[in-house]
Amino acid sequence: MRTSSLLLLLVFPTTVLLISGCSKKNVDAERLQKVVVYTYDSFTSDWGAGGIIESLFEAKTGYNLEYVSFDDDIQLVSRPILEREAPQADVVLGIDDSLAVHGIEAKIFAPYKPKNAEQFIDTSLLINGGNRWQLVPFDWSHFSMVYDSDASVPAPECLADLTRDVYRQKIIMLDPRTSTPGLGFVAWTVAAFGDAYLDYWRALKPNILTVASSWSSGYKLFTKGEAPLVVSYTTSPAYHVEYEKTDRYKSLLFSDGHVLQTEYAGIVRNCLNEKGAKAFMDFLISHEAQEILPLTQWMYPVNHTVRLPKSYQNAAPVPEKTISADPAAVEAAVEQVVALLAE
Repeated sequence: MRTSSLLLLLVFPTTVLLISGCSKKNVDAERLQKVVVYTYDSFTSDWGAGGIIESLFEAKTGYNLEYVSFDDDIQLVSRPILEREAPQADVVLGIDDSLAVHGIEAKIFAPYKPKNAEQFIDTSLLINGGNRWQLVPFDWSHFSMVYDSDASVPAPECLADLTRDVYRQKIIMLDPRTSTPGLGFVAWTVAAFGDAYLDYWRALKPNILTVASSWSSGYKLFTKGEAPLVVSYTTSPAYHVEYEKTDRYKSLLFSDGHVLQTEYAGIVRNCLNEKGAKAFMDFLISHEAQEILPLTQWMYPVNHTVRLPKSYQNAAPVPEKTISADPAAVEAAVEQVVALLAE
């Protein structure tokens, strides 16, 4: 769950402020054998990549890996900001493009380029400007509309098609304040329509069945047949091919182009176990760790040496055209879109 509001980055339970810190001067040997990683809860869930990566990393390096997971991804930036004087995490994992800007502005990350990173990672995925290795990409995908091919309506071919009468109450939208794909769709409309994005949303509104608070709740409604279109990722249908043996659900490639989401990891500045943090970052982009991601994260790995499952080859198309919008413009747009939808 992510939000685009900088104000909300600083708002969460005050108990966070009560965490007792310790300085590097009195770090004990046990803590130096531990790598503490802040991440989001789906990464550490039973079906997520976290458990497998933990076992592999510990076996390979001898470090103990400890996750601290949050159901609110805002805290992946806001908590390290409040702990800046006494950092508790060594690594933050799971920051996407929208949160990366705020973390970099707050200077909570120590730049680090993992060993051999330039051999594995497409540099187009790196943060633009400044030190491009302040955050290290570990997976990526494009936002898309996913379509139920068993539906009675035709597949739309562009964003403008979604405003046609044939799609009246046929679209499941996601709240851009609480859902990454929801925020991504707002960015998509800003990138495609510029200053006219709100006109587009006015035309789209009658076709929205509901605005779900999270990707999981919205996608569940979609697979139950409540509506034939939902905001998701180009990689989402690969899950259905892999585990349900069906190609019923399709990622639609629009002529407008698509917005890319990249997820990053970063070392916390002045962390207690810098050596262990670097070892984890090195491991995170390795073939051994990256090959876990396609069938757990349902995102593309950044390490291009990983051979993708057949389900990706058949059901996870990569758009030819990637578009983007200024983060500040997207933040402003979220407020306008939410207000419009509430009218």
